Amino acid sequence: METKIEKLPENVVKVEIEVPAKEAVAYYNDAAKKLAQYVNIPGFRKGKAPRNVVEQNIGEERIKHEALDSALPRIFSEVIKSNNFDVVAQPYVESYNYQIGSDLKIVAKLELRPEVTIGKYKGLTVDVEGYKTPKDALQKSIDNLLEQAATHVVVTDRNTESNDIIMFDFEGFVNGEKIEHGDAKNYTLDLAHSSFIPGFAEQLVGKPLGEEFDINVTFPKEYHEKKLAGQPAIFKCKINEIKMKVLPELNDEFAQKVGPFKTVDDLKADIQAYLDKQKEDIDRTNSEKAVFEKVVEGVKVDIQDSMINRETDELIAEYKQKLQMQGFTWEQALEAQGYDSIYNDLKEDAKVRVKNSLVVDKIAKLENITASQSDFGHKLAEMGQAYGMEPGTLIKQLSQTPGILNAVSQQIINEKVTRFLAENNTVNLK
Repeated sequence: METKIEKLPENVVKVEIEVPAKEAVAYYNDAAKKLAQYVNIPGFRKGKAPRNVVEQNIGEERIKHEALDSALPRIFSEVIKSNNFDVVAQPYVESYNYQIGSDLKIVAKLELRPEVTIGKYKGLTVDVEGYKTPKDALQKSIDNLLEQAATHVVVTDRNTESNDIIMFDFEGFVNGEKIEHGDAKNYTLDLAHSSFIPGFAEQLVGKPLGEEFDINVTFPKEYHEKKLAGQPAIFKCKINEIKMKVLPELNDEFAQKVGPFKTVDDLKADIQAYLDKQKEDIDRTNSEKAVFEKVVEGVKVDIQDSMINRETDELIAEYKQKLQMQGFTWEQALEAQGYDSIYNDLKEDAKVRVKNSLVVDKIAKLENITASQSDFGHKLAEMGQAYGMEPGTLIKQLSQTPGILNAVSQQIINEKVTRFLAENNTVNLK
């Protein structure tokens, strides 16, 4: 096989390939035999018809396409290996000339990984602001435990208070028109932890049972439904039930109920240990991030637009999936934010992700950092524990998704490079 290489802008090479006629015919014959097994040809058993009969029934072009589908991966693999190309995308066939009896001629373009010039990445000193655990973190943690163990008692002799849980009816109007899906009957709301429009829950405090009343609110300007964004609204409400939260007493008996503790002091010590570990984890994560960002500052690389565009497309797909999980649609996001705003923000994120990925790969290559069999075992065990699955079952499921094992491998290398940089640079926590 002969090749002619031409370098093009944007880290692309144009490759002209000539496959000898003998090999091209062999590919063609193999493809004809393969297709013959799936075609019913009168007078012949499947797979037994001669080539000329197969051609008459399904056509030369279809056989050529099948031959190319089979041959191109091998051809490109040989081209990439013999030229030591580091490709970042599937090769693109620009044209081909496939005449039986003549050399197969293919013109293709290969996109290569951009050259990364990395500065100093070991022996750096980086200042990082240490995480400060809030002074009231311990008390808030205890309060949360008490809240979770609270009982709810129905009250009928007073108005609503800010810590109550109520059951109420409401119906919303904007400019005199009823809000679509803006009403409910016997809706349960925790007044102390409301996710309603700002000011809504606050106006439900101090209200009596059974009486109808109006509250006035304004939808946030960034509200996801554009026709409601920034609009004043009136909600007609009626309280049907009031429940008072009754918190348990913080004592040794309570501590014994919530965990393997004998006393309240044991419980507090356990919470404090968790908060200390949390600070340690946050400081480590912030330190690793700061070191990596410092390394990236010294990197020079010209990234082609095609790489950024592909990454942007992936981020858009992830964003759509995230919206769906949150109960929103892509169309709602477009209406609220506009396509250009979303796309430009994600494109900036894509630039960062692509550059970071190139830096990780460069350091991994320089330091011979790879994903070993043992690394895979630990990562799969970790993932299996997170998803509640046995490693064997997890591997079986992962193998059904194209590219997922490569993604796991890349994740392992990312983590190992991050650890390497943390271990080979100095962080001053301030």
